[in-house]
Amino acid sequence: MIKWTILTALILCICGCNARMLSSSNEGTGSPLNTELGIASWYNTKTNHGTHTASGRPLNDDAHTAAHKKWPMGSQIKVTNLSNGRSELLTVTDRGPYIKGRIIDVTSGSAKRLGFYDNGIARTKVELLSRGNWKYQH
Repeated sequence: MIKWTILTALILCICGCNARMLSSSNEGTGSPLNTELGIASWYNTKTNHGTHTASGRPLNDDAHTAAHKKWPMGSQIKVTNLSNGRSELLTVTDRGPYIKGRIIDVTSGSAKRLGFYDNGIARTKVELLSRGNWKYQH
């Protein structure tokens, strides 16, 4: 009986140690890889002058997508409106915003869900949850 207890404890210890060694980044741990605080704005097919994003994927006004200046296409992000606490998980599919002082553009549908559509802009926290690796489709 004691041998089985020791063996089980040893196996659990080895598995736990290996799991920690394999996780060399914050990805998948729930901790953001990067965080930015700043102004968010929204865009849609009308303001974008088209229906495709920089990734080559279609722009849908109600989609859970966003434009970021530098994070890789396909990255998963969490955008939180700091004035009301609402947050939404989005995917980076486009580049922008191109107005100084803004850190993220979300679709008009996301802006409505986050509660800043009528204002046009909001102070936000943007967290990079995982890095995408999409290739451009152009």
